[in-house]
Formats: sequence, C-alpha cells, structure tokens
Amino acid sequence: MIKKSFFALCVLALAFTVSCGSKEKKGEDGSVPGGDPDASIETKNMNFDPEGSDSGKISGLSTVNFDYDKATLTTAARELLKQNAGWINDNKDVVVQIEGHCDVRGSVEYNLALGERRAKSVKNYMVSLGVDPKRMTIISYGEEKTIDDGSSDAAHARNRRANFVPLPK
Repeated sequence: MIKKSFFALCVLALAFTVSCGSKEKKGEDGSVPGGDPDASIETKNMNFDPEGSDSGKISGLSTVNFDYDKATLTTAARELLKQNAGWINDNKDVVVQIEGHCDVRGSVEYNLALGERRAKSVKNYMVSLGVDPKRMTIISYGEEKTIDDGSSDAAHARNRRANFVPLPK
C-alpha cells in the first residue's frame, strides 16, 4: 500500500513538473519573441569606447569636471560642452548617457544626489545649446566609479566629473 501511494505521488510530481515546464514559443523565423534583451545592442554597430569620454578616445566628446561640492559649470566646462553638443548633433544614431560622478568624500547618499545634480546641470546646458533632450539620459554613480583611486586633491578633482557615454538609439 505504501509503495503504491509513493509511486502515485512520484507520477503526479513528474506530471506536474512536465506540465509546468516553460516552453519558448518561436516565431515563423525560429526566433523567440522578445529574444535576448542585449540582442538589439549587439546588432548595432557601435565603435565607441564603453568608458565614453573618460577614455579620451572619442574625438569631440570630452568629460567635464566640477569644483569641490559644486554642480555649477565652470567656464572651461562650458567650452567643452559646446564641442560635445556639436558631436552629439553630428552623431544622430546615438543617445548619450551623462554620468554624474563625485570624489569619495561625503556620504554615499549625498554623493549620489550631487552626482545627479551635476548630470542635470550638464544636460540642461546641453539643451540650451540646441541638443534634443530626448537624445540624452542622466545617471548618477556618486563615488562608485572613480577614475583615480588616489587621495590627493588632484585625484579628487579628476573624480568630480560628468562623463559622456554614447549608447545605440
């Protein structure tokens, strides 16, 4: 009796497992609807360095720096942003992500907020220069993605920045 009950329970468990298994539905061309979420990125021909303007390898697109605990644009930053605006307007097949960064001083929460203010400041200025706001997104990394791990004033200054990362449209 126990063997029969155990056997019946195993058969039911197996039937349940098989009926609940996920089967991907394929389209006429054999592809899965929705497909790989990264497929659209892979099919686009992007020849830009994934580090964006921080890499220094994208001619015409520059990282801008900020003064300590500030989100206001310096005169030097405004000049670089004029060049960046031209680059963005010339490269219609990309959206640019503006990343706000901070040095390691201050709390995580404070630096995330400051990084966001920096990215918004840059985006707003770019819009005033005629860049379509739909072609730019912003994100704050706060102190999470430093480019200089040093503790000198110069190292901190390099980390207080807005980086531009071209993304496929």
